[in-house]
This record gives sequence, structure tokens and C-alpha cells, in this order.
Amino acid sequence: MTTILAYSEKENLAGEIFIAAQELATQLGGEAALVQLDEAKPSVKVSGKIILLKANTPLSNNPELATTAITELAKKSDVKVILFGTTRFGRQLAAQTAVRMRLPALSDAKELKIEHGKLSGTRTVYGGKFSARICAPLPCIATVQSGSYQSDTGTSSSSVENIVVNVPQARAMHLETKHTSKGSANLSSARIIVSVGRGFKTKEDLAMAENLAKNMGAMIGCSRPLASDLGWLSEDQHIGLTGIHVHPKLYVAIGISGQLQHTAGIKNSKIIVAINNNKQAPIFQIADYGIIGDLYQVVPELTKLITSTPTSK
Repeated sequence: MTTILAYSEKENLAGEIFIAAQELATQLGGEAALVQLDEAKPSVKVSGKIILLKANTPLSNNPELATTAITELAKKSDVKVILFGTTRFGRQLAAQTAVRMRLPALSDAKELKIEHGKLSGTRTVYGGKFSARICAPLPCIATVQSGSYQSDTGTSSSSVENIVVNVPQARAMHLETKHTSKGSANLSSARIIVSVGRGFKTKEDLAMAENLAKNMGAMIGCSRPLASDLGWLSEDQHIGLTGIHVHPKLYVAIGISGQLQHTAGIKNSKIIVAINNNKQAPIFQIADYGIIGDLYQVVPELTKLITSTPTSK
């Protein structure tokens, strides 16, 4: 039977990719399967088939061995498409699997469908200003843009299959794993997001935005410098072209200049509110509402206004 494989080490993204895999499998009249590595039991619950892929050595911390295992699995079935998440590990697996199997690959794709024996989709280009149509002949590999599909919440109808594969000695040895802090929420499904940028002078000052978010029932996101450069927030809170793409009902950008790298990730927001002391900041070009002022004065006043306004029950 024609098979679509889906894999991501991140739980919420795995659910999204499995939805994409199921849609493609329906178009091909085949079956979708979510792959998990090294698990004794599924850590991700989806409405469908789960394959627990195991080997004589851990796979999830070594892209070389994980690639070998997934490649061996794909060879045992009539696999037409293998989908990966747009994480660092996922991109490594996608690239290495494509090379190992000599298959074409699409990157950061969304709106995937099967057309005339090809996998086609779209991806944002030129900093999110345009969408490009991309395609590859089957079989092929693709990485799926985060936030482009609604995550599968899962039910008790999952079927689990355990498969053991033999992998050779790895050329790279895993010495240590250091866990970084993770955001507590899934921004790709957030209804309200308060996002912070380089306009904040210290990490401690982010408490102002966090207090505002708490009173709004919002989740906290950030621009790339605060996650990648300063490490004030976790990587899974980074919103932008190379981070998470979000589509909330309300997006509040505080102290974010609004360069293309960031705006590419927020363009699908229903309402965008910008707070910045620079009236020439690019963020105002896409904002529905703008407040020109010092965030250290605006944010506390905005929080006070929200907390003093009675809410209807």
C-alpha cells in the first residue's frame, strides 16, 4: 500500500505534519503513518497509525543513525512521500534522507497536494512578500512549515506498530545532551500573542510584557535576537521566517522594528498592534493599529487600562 511517512521530534509539530500526511494519503488512496524514534510507547497521540522505530542503539540524538533507520523503513514499503518538521533536527534528517535515497526535496512547504504524479505546494520567498509554487516528482521528501496545518489532538483510535531495524556503528558519537528552556505554549495555535523585541533593555524588563500577556490571556513570543542572540527566551518562542509562523486573532508587537525576517511569520495575523518609539519602524507598515511611544510608559498604562476595564461574563 502507498505510504506517507511523517516525523518530527516536537509533539505539536508532529501532530501538524501527520494531518498533512493524512491529506496526501487520502489523495493517493494510501495510508499515513507517524514515525517515532526510540519510544517504549507513543509520546504523541494521533488519530491513525504510529510506527515506533527502534534499533540496537539510540536514534533520536543522532541524525546519521536516525536517517539510516528511516531510510530502511521507507525501503520496506511503497513510500511516496516522507514529511519532516522544520526544526534543526528535522532539516538534517530531510537533507540526509534525500541524499541517501537519491530523492528530490521540498523545503518549508505548505498547502501540499498531489498533482499529476508530483507533490506540489507553496513556500514564502523574499522575506514573506511572495509565495512561490514548488513541486517535485514522487517519491520525494519535504519539510513542512510550522503552523501551516492544524495539529491532530489524537484519540484512542491510534494503532501502534513496533519495528526494529539494524543500524551500523555511527561515525559521530553522542557525548552529552543539554536541555534548553522551552516555552510552555504552542504559539502556532495561539489566539492572542504578545511578542517582544530588541526594544527591551534587559531580560528582567520582559516582566512588563508577561504581565500584559497574563491579563490579556495571551502567549509570549519574540523576535529572533531575543531567542537566538541573547537567549532571553527559548527558540520555540521565536516568531519569524526561520522560526514559527503564527496566525492569531490578535498580535501585539512590543519593541519590534518589523524587519522582513519577523513580519514573514506574522502576516497571517487577523489584527496586528505595534508599540514602538520610532515612527519610521517598518512594523507600522503592516500594523492595523500603532502606538508611537516609549514601551516602558505605554505597556504599564495599557496593562492598567485592561485590568481596570470590567469584562462581561
